[in-house]
Amino acid sequence: MQLIDGKSLAKKVQDNVAKEVEELKQVKNIVPGLAVLLIGDDPASHAYVKMKAKACEKVGFYSITHNMPETISQDEIIATIEMMNANPRIDGILVQLPLPKHIDTDRILEVIDPKKDVDGFHAYNVGRLVTGLDSFVACTPLGVMKMFEEYEIDLQGKDVCVVGASNIVGKPMASLLLNANATVTVTHIFTKDLKAHTSAADIVVVGVGVPGLIKEDMVKEGAIVIDIGINRIEDGSLVGDVDFKNVAPKCSYITPVPGGVGPMTIAMLLSNTLKSAKKRV
Repeated sequence: MQLIDGKSLAKKVQDNVAKEVEELKQVKNIVPGLAVLLIGDDPASHAYVKMKAKACEKVGFYSITHNMPETISQDEIIATIEMMNANPRIDGILVQLPLPKHIDTDRILEVIDPKKDVDGFHAYNVGRLVTGLDSFVACTPLGVMKMFEEYEIDLQGKDVCVVGASNIVGKPMASLLLNANATVTVTHIFTKDLKAHTSAADIVVVGVGVPGLIKEDMVKEGAIVIDIGINRIEDGSLVGDVDFKNVAPKCSYITPVPGGVGPMTIAMLLSNTLKSAKKRV
């Protein structure tokens, strides 16, 4: 069993981004810019945005966070996004999810200029991903693909079970795997027999937010398990969607929680923002 070390890979990606940022400054006098919209007082969202700001500073980005109250109107959010769409110093716009209930999330995401959609949630970029064209891809699934690449895990012809069908993780993950010529099964809350699908898979990718959902008897010997879930349990510790202690001995590769997929999400956000900055005219 080999652990897939997302923490060290994320550092490697960030170091490469920092190097390219320095070159971009020297050659084109461009400093990549990332703008984040943070709405409301959700502690997890605030902590995550703080981590993003810190990462931006480390690699030499210009970054700005728009803190907005829970009660803000949808029109005010749209006006702020349109202002950032027009700002030539901003290469990436990120709306921290989830949004308050009175806000139409789909409408907000559609307002972002697809060329600045570094989270890869805009329908334009999703469509390009599905059709195999170059696009901005959601950061967490993109981070998982980077892990496969780093550990030289060949996806072609592999049976992969994706557990979870969200727009943020499951669906883009499935599209990336299909584009890499894997045979993909997507399961979700209405799937009748989850174990039948996971136990037949060469690779299981899970991201649903249910602690310990994937048990030892749900994966076959030698499987590769990618745990995207991150859950804080009663004792305050962080665990994934996989019963790590019992599942890990059966695996050829597995990601830990924390220190697996999590750090890769921010690393790929930086990578996407740099990609956008390079396209500045």
